[in-house]
Amino acid sequence: MKIIDISRPLHNDTPVWPGDTPFSFSLNWTKEETGSVNVGQVTMSSHTGTHVDAPFHFDQDGNRILDLPLERFMGQAVVVSVEGAEEITPEQLKDIDFSGVTKILFKTNAWKNPDQFPEEIPPVSEELGPFLKQNGIDLIGVDLPSVDQLDSKELNAHHSLHANGIGILEGIVLTDVNPGRYELVALPLPLQDGDGSPVRAVLVERG
Repeated sequence: MKIIDISRPLHNDTPVWPGDTPFSFSLNWTKEETGSVNVGQVTMSSHTGTHVDAPFHFDQDGNRILDLPLERFMGQAVVVSVEGAEEITPEQLKDIDFSGVTKILFKTNAWKNPDQFPEEIPPVSEELGPFLKQNGIDLIGVDLPSVDQLDSKELNAHHSLHANGIGILEGIVLTDVNPGRYELVALPLPLQDGDGSPVRAVLVERG
């Protein structure tokens, strides 16, 4: 069994959405001060690095993180390369075998510099949601900070995916991952009122 970490490392220079809460880790107490332990403090947005969106993020009446089934965030997944695409569409998936998988992860490699927030990304088309639902997919993952254009206010891809029962995983790292089938585990924190949550996302490759 091989475990592949597809999470973005979190550090004080982690790029975040422009204007969002910067990520910060510091030691609140040191072992020298307490005589026994170091205790860290984390400050961050719920959409920092590798994270999942709850419907409440873009729908005022949508479910929060703790309302979502954990099964949504683990299971058989297929990694698909769409490098060079200007948009992620159903046409790029005509040759994909969806049998036995419930998650799909898109490798765009469009986020070139991990230390800088990208200026432009290939968005997910609004038509992809119904297509993925027809093929039994309940979670989409992208190696991008969003499934929509970065300046979108309508968030058509978010709403289309939600309307078709498809969860959203953003900010994964697939640079060194080959297209193919894996087992995905990307569990969110149990944030009762969360509009999103950071995750430690991994792919499991069984021999």
